[in-house]
Amino acid sequence: MLLLGAVPALRADKLSFDERMEITRGLDAEFATVKVILPRSKKPLVFSSDGTYDKNAWQKALFEGGPAARLGDEVQITHVDIEDKRIVLEINGGTKGHGHWYDHVQVGMGGTVSPIGTQQNRQVAANGTYLAIVFPGSVPSLKTADLRQMLAPIFDFEKHSAAQQYVDTLPEPIKKAIKEQRAVEGMNKDQVLLALGKPRNKSRETNSDGDEIEDWVYGDPPGKIVFVRFDEGKVVKVSESYANVGGTTMAPLPPPR
Repeated sequence: MLLLGAVPALRADKLSFDERMEITRGLDAEFATVKVILPRSKKPLVFSSDGTYDKNAWQKALFEGGPAARLGDEVQITHVDIEDKRIVLEINGGTKGHGHWYDHVQVGMGGTVSPIGTQQNRQVAANGTYLAIVFPGSVPSLKTADLRQMLAPIFDFEKHSAAQQYVDTLPEPIKKAIKEQRAVEGMNKDQVLLALGKPRNKSRETNSDGDEIEDWVYGDPPGKIVFVRFDEGKVVKVSESYANVGGTTMAPLPPPR
């Protein structure tokens, strides 16, 4: 096993529901620059929570599957799966072989969207892989920042991604809401995805005026449940409840100046 760098001290208590949500929101769809050759592998590459990994095993996976990303390539975490003793990260869509991950990613503001894949001078991997952060016992209490530090030997999260560059162009209230990982009235769907990640459930209907209404639901009881309602692609209502009791509505954004 090869020790690659310092890792955060882990707390003994188990991962809470709110921490699971925070990790999923914080890492899902996040970009990173690769600091080592990342092998393509259908079986998740093992990375220990103490900052070590089996260099020989990764070299064998590289020989068998080739590289998913080379030194300096930019990759995206496309799914986060939190299990009992490990956290599995899908990188660049895994090994599903449905083309390039960036062919389907778009960012936009207002009614205009642009595919990220059209940007120039972007180094990306053509194939994906999986990475398993393995813990000696159950996944302990930790946050996204702890995992970023843990993964620092192989991933650099500090360089601004296309998503971060997009966020920087937004009005300050929306930028602040995304940073605080909450949805507010006036956001579009891209902005809600950046703030909260993928919803647990979606439903869609057309009202009597012919407007398309869509509801996104985040969380599971007995934790906090967040309901986000869109009218013609814009958030018109955000409500929260805990254990299905009570609810509040987030304040709307101030009118544009």
